[in-house]
Amino acid sequence: MLATRKAQARSTSPYMPAPAEVLSVRQLTAMERVFSLRLCNGQRLRHQPGQFLQVSILGVGECPISICSSPTRPDTFELTVRRVGEVTTAIHRLEAGDVIGVRGPLGRGFDPGRLEGHDILVVAGGCALAPARSLIQYVLDRRDRFGDFHVFYGARSPDELLFRDELESWQAGPEVRCLVTVDRADESWRGHTGVVTRLFSQWDGQQPTRTKVAVIGPPVMFKFVMLELIGRRIPESNIYCSLERRMKCGIGKCGHCQVNHLYACLDGPVFCYTQLATVREAIQ
Repeated sequence: MLATRKAQARSTSPYMPAPAEVLSVRQLTAMERVFSLRLCNGQRLRHQPGQFLQVSILGVGECPISICSSPTRPDTFELTVRRVGEVTTAIHRLEAGDVIGVRGPLGRGFDPGRLEGHDILVVAGGCALAPARSLIQYVLDRRDRFGDFHVFYGARSPDELLFRDELESWQAGPEVRCLVTVDRADESWRGHTGVVTRLFSQWDGQQPTRTKVAVIGPPVMFKFVMLELIGRRIPESNIYCSLERRMKCGIGKCGHCQVNHLYACLDGPVFCYTQLATVREAIQ
C-alpha cells in the first residue's frame, strides 16, 4: 500500500515528466518543425488554448514549448519547435516512435467560457502563430458559439510564415477572415506588406464592446497593437495578452519569468490587459 501511494505521489508531481510518444514530424520552415504526440499512458492532455508544456530530453535538458493544437482535438497534441538551442536542436532530431518527457499543461491559457458569445480577433506575430493556432482551431471547431471571427498574422518574410497550408485554407473559407502580412516581401509574395498593425485598416470593428481580442507575439508588437485596439474603443477588459517571457521551471520557483509581481508561468502566460496596463516592463 505504501509503495502504491508513493507511486501515485510521483505521478502527480509537477517536477516529474510524463512520457509522450512522437507520432509524426513535419517541417514548417527552415527553423520550425511541428511534432504530433500522444501521452504514453493513454490519457488526454486536457489543456486550454494558450497553455504550455515543459519538454525534456533525457541527458540534455528541458524547455517550455507552447501547445499549438486545440483541446477540441483531444486524442493527440502538437508542438511547434523552433531550433534555437541545445534542447530544441535535440528535439529536432526526434523521429516517429521516439519518446520524450512532458510536464504540464502549465500556466493559464485563454478561457473559452469568457470568449464564447463574442466576436473574436486574434492578432499574432512571427512564431506566435503556433500558440495562436490552438485558439484558432478551438473557435473553428466550436464556430456556432462565437460571432465574427478575424485573424491578423504578421511575419518577417514569406519564408518564415508558419502553417502556410492552413493559412490558405482559412483565407479561402467563410468561417474566418484571415489577413496575412510580411515585413519584407519577395517577388513571389502577392499579399499585404508591412507590420501587422497595418491590417487594422482592413477591419471594421463595428461592435467594440462585443469584441474579445487575443494578442500573441514578440514584446515589441504589443505596444503598437494596444494603441490600435484602445483607439478603436475595445475595452481593456476585453483584451488578452500572452506573455511568454523567459520561462524556465514552469511552476514559479526559479523567478526567470517574473515581471514585477507577476510570474508568466503561473499568473499567465495569458493575462487580461487590465492586469498589465500599469505593470512596468509588461508591455514594451
